[in-house]
Amino acid sequence: MKSALFVDFDNVYSGLRKLDPRLADLFAQRPQDWLQWLISSLGLPDDAPVDAKRRVLVRRCYLNPQAYQRFRWSFNLAGFEIIDCPALTSEGKTSTDIHMVLDTIDLLQHEAHYDEFIIFSADADFTPVLRKLRRWDRRTTVLAIGFPSAAYRASADLLIDVDTFVRDALGYRAEEAAPATAPEPAPTRPSQQDLTQGALTVTLRMLAESDGAVPLARVAATILAQVRGIDAESWAGYGSFRKLVESWGADAVSADWRSDGVLFDPKRHHPAKMDPEPVAAGLAELPDLIRQEVARSPEPVPCARLAQVLMTRSAGITADWNGMGSFRRFIESLDLSPLRFNWSGSGGRCYDPARHGNAPGTGAERESAPTPWSNDTDLLPIATQIHDATGAPLLPPQTYKALFQHIASDVAASAFELNETGKRVRDQMRADGYVIARSDVTWVLRGLLFRSHVFGRDDDAPENLAKKTANNIRSLCLREQLVLDQTVEGAIVRWIRNGASV
Repeated sequence: MKSALFVDFDNVYSGLRKLDPRLADLFAQRPQDWLQWLISSLGLPDDAPVDAKRRVLVRRCYLNPQAYQRFRWSFNLAGFEIIDCPALTSEGKTSTDIHMVLDTIDLLQHEAHYDEFIIFSADADFTPVLRKLRRWDRRTTVLAIGFPSAAYRASADLLIDVDTFVRDALGYRAEEAAPATAPEPAPTRPSQQDLTQGALTVTLRMLAESDGAVPLARVAATILAQVRGIDAESWAGYGSFRKLVESWGADAVSADWRSDGVLFDPKRHHPAKMDPEPVAAGLAELPDLIRQEVARSPEPVPCARLAQVLMTRSAGITADWNGMGSFRRFIESLDLSPLRFNWSGSGGRCYDPARHGNAPGTGAERESAPTPWSNDTDLLPIATQIHDATGAPLLPPQTYKALFQHIASDVAASAFELNETGKRVRDQMRADGYVIARSDVTWVLRGLLFRSHVFGRDDDAPENLAKKTANNIRSLCLREQLVLDQTVEGAIVRWIRNGASV
């Protein structure tokens, strides 16, 4: 698949600096690394040709040489064309956006017929360009740091997840550089090679101790439990358990991916000789696992949590989602009635209409509200509208109150770092009985950073964090053209600030 890449350097670099200066430097100094990830690891947009591979034929970086000349060499080494876009006004406004638009339209009519246009920018001014490309039957992929508008997100065929880009493309690990204020340096995160070797060692030991082939689900669960640093979301950077296994090579271990799947030593085992202990969940059992998880939750369940439950219980099926290629396609192939899914924002959520009401995005009226909203049933419709428009987490007021308290407590005890702080806050809130996804915590933390809040230097009191989050939501509402009348303003105060005056 022929691709053209356009990088708004100023926009991406400044956005990453607000999250963490180290992220911005990794992006600016090692473009060859994230470019290789873009080519070899990033999935393709929907409806891309079967077995297509991305070929980035055009690589253009638009930067202001007056501010970022020091990064020119790294993009030159990565094979980029550098388009100088100096400031043209006293406010520092450059001509980057118009350059990118003109170049995109030029290549749209090029005889090479580029199949995909990749745009690195959160500037909503590119929304009409994305729509024009769609009309011309071209695929569009976007990396937007920050809070891209709903129209911009909807106009792209593929929106690169920022967390995935930071973790896999930039190779950023929070533990690599301990903050100067920490009493002891943070432990170094194991490298991908160390994680891969650790997982292989565990697997070989299991095979050596077994008289027969070992179910994939048991191997996956044991690796997650015994190899520090491996999680069911990234699988040591390979993206799936199956790809991790395949990285070992056929000489190390053999796999049979049919049905639930097994791993075996071809010198000692036969794939049909299964270990008799029935630990793997079959395909027929997975709907019940999903129903059980939803039944235990007082709120709609994040799809990320459901995916992790299924991956832990049945890695053989979920390695490639039973041939469907994605979690959503796999879920849509199952009969999960009466459960329903809302796929808008935060990776999607699963809910039971009888217990959770009608989740946002279904187009139905809420006849009954989720239990946590029982005291704020009048607030829920407005909060849902704001959530749909801006992506603000649809958490009940008491959960927001607890979230700001946990953030304040965490940054008082430990130096702030976006990923690690988000993990700790999420884990502590779950331990205290709150239903919250890490993506919800990250959304709030990013919003504070983009509101120029400096943790450890500014006022980290819960009341101040709530005030800045409310202001961030107001700004996003205005951008999405939601009218901030007295009713909406009052709802934001009650929802985010628990009734505190503005």
